[in-house]
Amino acid sequence: MAGMLQMRRSRGAFSGFLLMLLGLWGALIPFIGPYFHFAYTPDTAWTYTTARLWLEILPGAALFLGGFLLVVATGRHVALFGALLAAAAGAWFTLGTVLSPLWNNHVAMGGSPASATVYMRIMEQLGFFTALGVMIVFVAGAALGRVVSVTSGIRTLEPVPETTVPAETAGDTTQTIG
Repeated sequence: MAGMLQMRRSRGAFSGFLLMLLGLWGALIPFIGPYFHFAYTPDTAWTYTTARLWLEILPGAALFLGGFLLVVATGRHVALFGALLAAAAGAWFTLGTVLSPLWNNHVAMGGSPASATVYMRIMEQLGFFTALGVMIVFVAGAALGRVVSVTSGIRTLEPVPETTVPAETAGDTTQTIG
């Protein structure tokens, strides 16, 4: 039974690595984005706010941890936990700004996009939260599917070689009538 819970390490390695990169993006873009005119208010680099902690740093760290667990996991339980943690972080990136008024005196946390043009404001919203979260949930879901559908615990049946009957015994089945 214990062998059924093990899996090949490469089963979640690429997804985990991709999730780790997305976690770094999600946690660091609020701090380095202003250098590239890609920011939310406050649009100054390396400015810490509580909104950035709850909506970007913590989900980015959870995502990085989930991706790391997928990379190093040799057992299904660890990989499953990593994929679920990553999916929850992705859902939080997508829904966190929408749900934040529930605990922030009916005011949305996270600020607003800092660009002047409508196109760049949309790109900032997508790059910081919505599209990032959707992409994370997609990759984590794919990793979850690979972890769940691994057949390493089921042994493959080896083909049974056909038994050959010697030629002299095969012809002795006829009877003589006498």
